[in-house]
Amino acid sequence: MRPGNQSSVSEFLLLGLPVPPEQQGVLFALFLGMYLTTVLGNLLIILLVRLDSRLHTPMYFFLSHLALSDVSFASVTVPKMLINIQTQEQSIPYAGCVTQMYFFIFFGCIDNLLLAVMAYDRYVAICHPLHYTTIMRGELCVFLLAGSWLLACASALSHTLLLAQLKGMTRHNQSSVSEFLLLGLPIWMENQGIFYALFLGMYLTTVLGNLLIMLLIRLDSCLHTPMYFFLSHLALSDVSFASVTVPKMLMNMQSQSQSISYAGCISQVYFFLFFGDLDSFLLTSMAYDRYVAICHPLHYTTIMSQSLCFLLVVVSWVLSCASALLHTLLLARLSFYGGNSLPHFFCDLSALLKLSSSDTTVNERVIMTVGVVVITLPFICILVSYGHIGATILRVPSTRGICKALSTCSSHLSVVSLYYGAIIGLYFFPSSSNSDDKDVIVAVLYTLVTPMLNPFIYSLRNRDMKGALENMFSRGIFSP
Repeated sequence: MRPGNQSSVSEFLLLGLPVPPEQQGVLFALFLGMYLTTVLGNLLIILLVRLDSRLHTPMYFFLSHLALSDVSFASVTVPKMLINIQTQEQSIPYAGCVTQMYFFIFFGCIDNLLLAVMAYDRYVAICHPLHYTTIMRGELCVFLLAGSWLLACASALSHTLLLAQLKGMTRHNQSSVSEFLLLGLPIWMENQGIFYALFLGMYLTTVLGNLLIMLLIRLDSCLHTPMYFFLSHLALSDVSFASVTVPKMLMNMQSQSQSISYAGCISQVYFFLFFGDLDSFLLTSMAYDRYVAICHPLHYTTIMSQSLCFLLVVVSWVLSCASALLHTLLLARLSFYGGNSLPHFFCDLSALLKLSSSDTTVNERVIMTVGVVVITLPFICILVSYGHIGATILRVPSTRGICKALSTCSSHLSVVSLYYGAIIGLYFFPSSSNSDDKDVIVAVLYTLVTPMLNPFIYSLRNRDMKGALENMFSRGIFSP
C-alpha cells in the first residue's frame, strides 16, 4: 500500500515492562508503594517549607518547587502504567500520548533547570556569603523560577508541535500545507506606509510604556505592593502579547511578504492564546486586590499576603499555559490542504478552523468550554468585585473619596469592557465569512490598542507612579 493511502493511527499500544505476567502483581505493589512515597514525601516537603518561617529562604523556595515538579513528573507516567498493569489494557489515545509527552518533557526540563538554579544558590552561599542576601534577593529567585518554567514550556512545546505536525503531514495523500499566507489588513496599497508608521509608533509606545512600568516598580520601594506586583506582570504580559503578532505584521507590510510557516503559525496561536488568557487572569487578580483594599481595608495586609499574590500569579500562568496548550494540540491534529490563505494579519484560531479541511466540531466545543473558564468567569468575577466596591463606596459619606474610587473603577472597567467585549464578540459569537474585515479590525483593537492604553490607564494617571517617575529622574537614573 502506498504511503499516500495509509490511514493515521488514532491510538498507540504501550507494551509496558519486559516482565513475565506472573510477576505483574509484585511489580504493581512495588511501583504503587514507590509512587505513593514520592507523592507523600514531596508534598510533606512543600507543606513544611510553607508552614515553617525558618525555611523561607531561597534554597528551600527552590526545593519546594523541585518537590512540586517531582510529584508532577512522576504523575505523568506512573498512574497510567499502574492502570495498564492492573487492567492489562495497553492502549492510549493519540491526544493522550502527545499530552503525556509534553508534560514529561516539561517537568523533566524544570527538574534540570531547578537543579542548576539550586547549584547557583549554593555557590553564592559558600563563595560569596557576605553578599548572599543581596544577590539572592526575592526578585532574582522569582525571575530564576519563572525563567525555568518558561524555558521548560518552550522546549516541551517545540517537541510537541513537531510531533503533532508529523501526523498532519501524513494524512490526505501528503497534501497538507507547509505554510500559510497572511492576507493582512484590509487597507489599500497606497495607504500601507501610513498604517505602517502608525502601527510601529503604537507598538513602540506599548513596549516602552510597559517596560517603563516594570522599571519603576522594580526601582521604587514604595511600589512594592500587591497592586503593583500584579501590574508589573500585566505589563510584561502586554509587551509579550503585542510582540506575538505585531512585529510579524509590520515585517509583512514592509517586505510585502505574506507567508508564515506551519510551525510558526501554530506557535503564534499558542503564545497569542497564552498571553491573552494571562491578561484575563491578571485583570481578575487586580480586581480582587482592589476589592479587598476598598471593602476590607483593615485586613488588607493579612489577606493580600506575599504568598497569596505569588500563588495568584503562578495559577494565572499555569492555567493560561494549559488553556493555550489544549487549543494548540487540538489545532495541530487538523489537516489543511487546498487553500492556505488566511484573511488576517496573524494566525487567528477561528480563521484557521474555517480554513481546515477536517471536522472542527471538537475544537469549537473546546473553545466554548474553555472560554467560559478563561474569559467568562474572570469577567464575571471582575464585575462582582466592582459591584461590591461600588456598594461600599456609596456608603462612605466622603464625596471626594467616592469620586476618586468611581474614577478608578470607570477607567479599569472601560479597558476590561474593551478587552473582554472584543474577545467574546469574536470567539463566542463567530461572524460569517463575509465579515472577515470586521474581525480583523476588532483584532487590532485588542492586540495593539488595549496593551498600549494600559500604561496610561493603570499607571501614568496614578499619583504613585508619577511620583516614582519624578524620583527616578531626580536621582539621575537616565543621566550618563
